Amino acid sequence: MEYGYFFTGFPGFICNQLIREILRRNHCKGVIYVLVLQGMMDKARKERQAIVEELGLKDESFVLIEGDITQPSLMISNDILDFLKGKVTHVFHLAAIYDLAVPRDVAYKINVNGTDNVNNWVRELTQLKRYVYFSTAYVVGTREGTLYETELIRPESFKNHYEETKYEAEVLVEELKKDIPITIIRPGIVKGHSKTGETIKFDGPYFMMNFLERLKFLPLLPKLGKGEAFVNLVPIDYIIQATAYLGFLEQGIGKTYHLTDPRPYRAVEIYTFMMEELIRKKPIGTLPLTVAKWFLSIKPMRKYLKVEKEALDYFTWMGHFDCTHAVKDLKDSGIICPDFKDGLKPMTAFYLKQKDNPNYHIPIT
Repeated sequence: MEYGYFFTGFPGFICNQLIREILRRNHCKGVIYVLVLQGMMDKARKERQAIVEELGLKDESFVLIEGDITQPSLMISNDILDFLKGKVTHVFHLAAIYDLAVPRDVAYKINVNGTDNVNNWVRELTQLKRYVYFSTAYVVGTREGTLYETELIRPESFKNHYEETKYEAEVLVEELKKDIPITIIRPGIVKGHSKTGETIKFDGPYFMMNFLERLKFLPLLPKLGKGEAFVNLVPIDYIIQATAYLGFLEQGIGKTYHLTDPRPYRAVEIYTFMMEELIRKKPIGTLPLTVAKWFLSIKPMRKYLKVEKEALDYFTWMGHFDCTHAVKDLKDSGIICPDFKDGLKPMTAFYLKQKDNPNYHIPIT
């Protein structure tokens, strides 16, 4: 039977890169079906055409389907639902709101209710071979210490509504494992491509770059707190390659994988590396994080610096992700997580090229 790949989250960067990788690995065999919000259809058409031309696909092998994960049956017409039921063999659910400052009601509607709707639809697929769900390693919330792939434990609290709703959504997917062939992917904090530096938006580690770039005129810049926490940054190419491999690996069925850096650096190290590469300075002195958070509680200040105040919570969080299962199951693939320092130059070069492009900066509220 011909494979039918169904994706949510198109034309998002991670989704469109994953589609390319899966098609290359499978010699461009099979049909791609992507769920697209009505307001994203023009952008989706352009991205679809780029992929079709880049990989030499037949026009009919890449199908755009208008829909919405927050609606019952994904807001897909009954005729198309009936057609997909016997055609889709692999589902990749990436659609979510990735924003540390997102309000809870918005996050819950998209991340939790949306995933519940996808789950209900997946149950109806008669030819399903794999359901790959994109979670996050940070479903652990404020739990600290060593955190394992086999655990899904509700913490006492979460650092933000993004973490909380991704945890709630993963619980829903976990419940399906007994009935459906599922693989759950938990990435660390995503950064740009390790070779090209390409990314689609400047969030996560790029908040540090925004901060440094905006304040580089100062005669000296301090460290932000002690910076002893490990910050798990993972390049997009590792996540894409690992997901495309593990999502088809037989022993990946029923497993949850931490796609995290097995050798992460501490926050102070990353901050220092970035400062030296970006503005050719070294940090002098220390600014207590309580003071930094106070400054970022002032809306004009965080908008000027282009930094979400929630990002500072990751400078003090003392958790470490064990990724034993991911490393073991990727062993024969040759896919390993690149060292953060090896990708720093292209990451910085891409940032400097696009730092004045408003399309790459997320709105700071």
